Amino acid sequence: MRARRLILKGKHRLLLTLAGVTASLVAWSQDGAAGIEEADSKVREYFEPGTNLMYAIGAVLGLVGAIKVFQKWNAGDQDTGKVAAAWFGSCIFLVVVATVLQSFFGI
Repeated sequence: MRARRLILKGKHRLLLTLAGVTASLVAWSQDGAAGIEEADSKVREYFEPGTNLMYAIGAVLGLVGAIKVFQKWNAGDQDTGKVAAAWFGSCIFLVVVATVLQSFFGI
């Protein structure tokens, strides 16, 4: 009989603990629209520094690509034109992607 009371008492404690946790989660949760607005503001806040970082990385990679093309040109390689076109195309793609994303998201 005593073991049964201990089991019931343990179940009651477990149910009360679960109810308390659920109530605290409901109290700390926020409205869905407020969460979406906060995420939107965070993305807009980090977009400009991210774009500048992308331009900086593109500038470094552009310099490395220019040196690579120059070395191929001086060595007299036959595929210098292909490498130069790929390098130039990647630089243009980097700028276009940043511009398109900026206009697409209205930032």
